[in-house]
Amino acid sequence: MHLPKTDLPIKMNALGATARHLPNFGIGSGPLAAEYFTLAAGVDIAPLLQGLPDDACQAEHWGYMLNGKVVVTYTDDSQEFCSGGDVFYWPAGHSVRVEEDADVILFSAQHEHLQVMNHMLEKLATIPA
Repeated sequence: MHLPKTDLPIKMNALGATARHLPNFGIGSGPLAAEYFTLAAGVDIAPLLQGLPDDACQAEHWGYMLNGKVVVTYTDDSQEFCSGGDVFYWPAGHSVRVEEDADVILFSAQHEHLQVMNHMLEKLATIPA
């Protein structure tokens, strides 16, 4: 199976972030979602995570940074930087801030990440236009 990026359904498109989300990717031991994020410099998802446990993303992600630079902050206040060309694993309990425009490919546990993304969409709906 393969799909061009443009064929992945858009789940979220707001505030400098576009999330393309393909559920039921079904790799390995359980259902995964394949996701392609295009993120503008300055995007910080922390405010959209408020209200989740520890105000953090509760999904784990495996992925590849095509380009750009992000800072991942964990609930223990540790941070790591990911740049274009990096392969990564982010455990549950994190937030992301974009330092340089980035394109990121993620594979995430579908159920957990969908709950986080739906929470973020609810938060976005409360922001005045």
